[in-house]
Amino acid sequence: MQNEKKIKLFLVDDDAVFLKSLEIQFLNNADFDVKTFATGELCIASLPEAPDVIILDFHLDGIDKTAMNGLKTLDEIKNFDDNIPVVMLSSQDKIEVAVKCMQHEAFDYVVKSETAFMRLKKTITLIFLYKKMKKELNWYMDRM
Repeated sequence: MQNEKKIKLFLVDDDAVFLKSLEIQFLNNADFDVKTFATGELCIASLPEAPDVIILDFHLDGIDKTAMNGLKTLDEIKNFDDNIPVVMLSSQDKIEVAVKCMQHEAFDYVVKSETAFMRLKKTITLIFLYKKMKKELNWYMDRM
């Protein structure tokens, strides 16, 4: 048994089938504590639980046309805690959409595909590597 705590992962997508599939992949292939949400509003309400990473769909109005979209949800997450890394996920492969997400401070943008899980898993690894390097850099800078 490992001493390390599980990574708390929030998955936000209004596509119930894709959301469940992604949840199962994370639960079966990695050491995550996964919570799923069908709307941005539900995710925002759960932010006090301090997720380590959020994977957020770009379009969240497939079921409820009045639901908060992905970019608005991303902005609300960043207003709550700018240090929560958010990976945007979408079926759109347009560069303009990816750029817009990055302008709203997403950590990365992943296109929904058969390889999305592997890409997301790799991105989460990079997030924690980045956090570790940033912590080490800050430690060195404080000693100069």
